[in-house]
Order: sequence, then structure tokens, then C-alpha cells
Amino acid sequence: MPPNREQPDRWKADIARSIDFYNDWFIEFAPLAFRQARQATSGEVAMMLELTNDLRDLSSEALEAQPNLLTGLRLATAPPLAADRLIGLAGVSRSMVNRMERKGELPPRTPRPTLRASLDRIANVVLKLADRDLFVWLDESRDPTGLERERAIAVVSDRLSGATANPVIRNAQENRQLARLAEWLAAHDHSEIAPEQRFDVDAMEPGTYRFRAPIPVTQPSGRSVNLPVDVAVMPKGAGRRDLPVLIEAKSAGDFANVNKRRKEEAAKVSQVRDTYGRSARFVLFLCGYFDSGYLGYEAAERIDWVWEHRPHDLIELGL
Repeated sequence: MPPNREQPDRWKADIARSIDFYNDWFIEFAPLAFRQARQATSGEVAMMLELTNDLRDLSSEALEAQPNLLTGLRLATAPPLAADRLIGLAGVSRSMVNRMERKGELPPRTPRPTLRASLDRIANVVLKLADRDLFVWLDESRDPTGLERERAIAVVSDRLSGATANPVIRNAQENRQLARLAEWLAAHDHSEIAPEQRFDVDAMEPGTYRFRAPIPVTQPSGRSVNLPVDVAVMPKGAGRRDLPVLIEAKSAGDFANVNKRRKEEAAKVSQVRDTYGRSARFVLFLCGYFDSGYLGYEAAERIDWVWEHRPHDLIELGL
């Protein structure tokens, strides 16, 4: 029997336990991640103010010299600007903004006049929308006091910390789930196929598993591609022609995003089944805010799941 999709009578209790499990972890981990992010971003914001003469000399020259200032500048406005909103308001290319924020550099092939004009438009948008309640000295044409500068650094750092800490928290969620799977598999006599070892999904030995497994699938166009799956596990009692159990780790801190993403799993499963047949087993490893609507959708797609708070359900998959 599938471990959970055909047992809706216990979905409600599992949802509550999963939320509690996630919240307990978040309360323990998130404040530390945020504090560490804020320590790092405070220095970045202080440098941003120093290099722009407390925003009074923000110009294309400043942005050209320090492209990595852009994220902090977006969050120094009222309201703070998302990257897409800045791109639209300034009429600049998405690739340039992404390169400035992610790599701290300017696009090397853009002609200098075009580049300078784009940077001028970015600087103008930031200055027009700069948070005047925070940078009170801008309208008064004076130097900020030490307290005013410290307050501005603290507020912008908090805004920037949220943007920085969220990816850290997402990565920590994934790492925690994979570590929990590895611990459970090791305790049940499964051995890992190391990343440096050759991997062939058709030649896995029983009782082995591989993280970040590349699973070859055939797309509707007929082209073969490798589909990355978090974990592929070959059951200990598998026969020569059996396929591994494919596991995707999913963690969510709210209900809204999971229902937006639920079709992703269905699309991935469809590619696997079109290539390997309807018997291919694709399982979700869930933690957090997954409601009955999400679970019902996955069950209708014949996708099963195991909860992180109850990993022993993996036994029902023959693992």
C-alpha cells in the first residue's frame, strides 16, 4: 500500500505535525541566519553611504565603480524596489541588473555610452524614490548626524538582511532534509554512491542511493535530457530490472507557494513515467506547510509522499 496518498484520514493530523516540525526548526534556525546576514549587510550599507557621500553623490560613476551597490540602493527607497520594478522604471536591461547584483560587475560587451546612460537612469530613479523619512538630510542639503546615519544603516540593513537570509534559510531546509534522508538510509543499511563515482540509473545495486541523481528522460520532442532528482534509492530487495525509488525533498514555510509549485512535481513525474513506464515510483519528502488541497492534487497524480517527521514510512516503499 502507498504510505500516505491513499490514507486521507490521517492527512489532517500529519499536516498539523508537519507545520509544528517546521516552525520549531525555523524558530531555532532563522534568528541566527538573520543575525549573521545583518552583520554582513551592515558593513555593505555603511560602504554604500560612504561611496555615495550619504546618497548625495549617487551617479553613474559611482555605480560603474561599485556595481554591487545596486541591491542596497534598491532597498533605500520608499517603497523598497524589487529588481523587476527598478528595471521597468529605469528602462534598463534585466541582464545588466542581474549581473550587477549577482556578480558585482557590469556587462562587458555593452557599449560605454549605452552603459553610462542606463546607469544614469538607475541613479535618477533611486534618488527620486529615496526614503526621505530615513535619509532626512537629503531634502535639507546638509550632512547627516552620526545618529541619523546609524539609523539609516540599521533600517536598510534589516531590509537587505531579509533578502539575504531567505536564500540561506531555503538552502538550510534542503540540506537538513537531505541529511535526514542520508541518516535514515545509512541506519537501514543503504550505502551512498559518491558524487565522484560513475552513476547509471539502470545499473544501481540493491541497497544503494545517490544524491542529485541525473535521471535520463525523453522529452516530447524526442530529445534525451538528464532530469535532476534529489535522491535515487534502489531497494535492497530489488530485482535486475527494477527501477530505483526517486525522492524529491520539499520544504515550505507557507501554504501559498506550495500550491503555485505543485504542477512542477506533476510535470517531472510525467517525464519519468513517459520514459520508464507507469510503474516508476516518484515520492515527495515533505516538511512544512502542505495543506489538503496540495496533497489531494498530488494524490490525484498518483504521487505519494513521506513526511519528514515520520521517515519510517520509507519502509513501506521497500527501503
